[in-house]
Amino acid sequence: MSQQPDDFERPVRGSRRSDDQAREALLPIIETLAAVTGFDVIGVSGVRDDGYLHHLSIVGPDDAREALLDSLAPAAMLVDALTKADDWGALKFVPHDRHTLDIDRWGWASDAPRDSKPGLWHPEDILVAPMHHADGSLLAVLGFDAPRDGRVPDGAERVLLDTYARQACRAIAAILESERLAEQVRLADAAADIVRRATSSMSVDEALTQSGPSIVDGFRADALWIHVFGSEPRPVHDAAPHSPPPALVDILARYAEAAWERQTVGVFAPDRRAPEPLDEGELTAVLEFLDAESLLVVPLGAGADCLGWIGLTRGHGSAEWSAGETAVARDLGRDLGRALANATNYEREHRLVQELQELADYKSHLVATVSHELRTPLTSIVGFLELLEGDPGLSDRSRSAIEAIQRGSTRLSRVVEELLVLHRTADSELDGARKVDFAAIVADIVDLNAGPAARRDIAVTGRLTAGPAWVLGAQHELEHIVANLVSNAVKYTPDGGHVLVTLEESDSTVLLTCTDDGIGISAADQDHVFEEFYRSTDPAAMHQAGTGLGLAIVRRIVDRHGGTIEVESTLGSGSTFRVRLPAA
Repeated sequence: MSQQPDDFERPVRGSRRSDDQAREALLPIIETLAAVTGFDVIGVSGVRDDGYLHHLSIVGPDDAREALLDSLAPAAMLVDALTKADDWGALKFVPHDRHTLDIDRWGWASDAPRDSKPGLWHPEDILVAPMHHADGSLLAVLGFDAPRDGRVPDGAERVLLDTYARQACRAIAAILESERLAEQVRLADAAADIVRRATSSMSVDEALTQSGPSIVDGFRADALWIHVFGSEPRPVHDAAPHSPPPALVDILARYAEAAWERQTVGVFAPDRRAPEPLDEGELTAVLEFLDAESLLVVPLGAGADCLGWIGLTRGHGSAEWSAGETAVARDLGRDLGRALANATNYEREHRLVQELQELADYKSHLVATVSHELRTPLTSIVGFLELLEGDPGLSDRSRSAIEAIQRGSTRLSRVVEELLVLHRTADSELDGARKVDFAAIVADIVDLNAGPAARRDIAVTGRLTAGPAWVLGAQHELEHIVANLVSNAVKYTPDGGHVLVTLEESDSTVLLTCTDDGIGISAADQDHVFEEFYRSTDPAAMHQAGTGLGLAIVRRIVDRHGGTIEVESTLGSGSTFRVRLPAA
């Protein structure tokens, strides 16, 4: 077993795995595990490209969350410790006396007594469920600590714990894989846009002026600089540009020439080695000049000639440069180099478009597969919950656990159903459209929401057309539009409020308006409310459960029906959504 270095200090920095969407998806899983397994501390850690475990989501006491959330620890040390683990199926248990990890520095240890009696839990015991990629490399770790009864689980408890862990690991792996896919899609989209803009330009200046915003956005950078040999380095995008001194320009030029020959890119950051052929002193000189966390240097070239470099920076506490990003950046240097040399790039652009289409198809297939795979175990969970709920001999603790599982199952079921709807509406073409009475749909949904809303003293009223309002479309999708808007209005309206749904008809248009006097939407959030997985940062909105998919699905359905949707809102004063559909 390798020893932990004496000078090991756990850095705390952001990472590409710190996505809020992934955190929101992981949290209900581990909250449910904490409720049903009897462990006070449960967490999920993802493995970064640099070999560190990044603690993504933690359930437990405040001191545990503060110590662990967003912290990093070397994955190799845990892998070494697991070679001495007891095999509990999906779980691996390493007693405190079998490993050499300094838990206080590597992770977190409770203040519980450090009793070594058999069967008692020791604060430095390790219990984890590792998850792996298809190639066998470590993907993530689900960890358990601080059992409430203070004991190491026995045989029967281990069987149940193994079942819970396996189900949770499948869901966690799917979420992290989706996040990885999202990065691929983002980078592929950015690469396609950058190449399209660059290859339509006749100079590198014009190419970067045109493609600069796409580079900055696609790589989530704070600043972008270019240096074409024979000229001075200049900013393409930088809020506060400061020209580098000649000595620093020479260092980066020497690095770019060597990197082009090796076809690599360089990351200049405090916790990384100096990129070859530079030494630590030259790395220090670059970092001292930067008012940033890290610098990604991408050589530009064509054939055997290096023509210059571009530099991308990220601010303090920002994301690590992932392997996927550096790989795309390396390709970007080649493509911009061809633009600089006035070379054609149409064949490559065609290939990138094809890859984007394959990636989009894979994304759609992944969403459908994950949703269907989650549906089956969810159905079983819900079914057995109903059986357990009817058992009169259940203790209060057991009923509390069942209620926690029901809440988690309901939330996950909602995510699965909305993912399936998202998948079904992925195609912009609407097949099997027929004439539908939109007024009847609106009336039914207003009636369905009026009863539950009345329990909160919210009035839901409809002001509809006197007769039918015919539109051409799919009834179940039109129902989804109205149901989502009305239920959202009720959800974000405080007790005693009012929701008004109106339907008007003209010769060519049917107009649905849903108005509430709820919490409202800020101007900044209004620009994003129709994006997939977007959740408002407003505390009042974040307090309400949701997936961030509802309005994205509504927008997609409206587009499929040839209509438009708009929102008008003032924070704290309610919202109005208007949907216009072509009349049949």
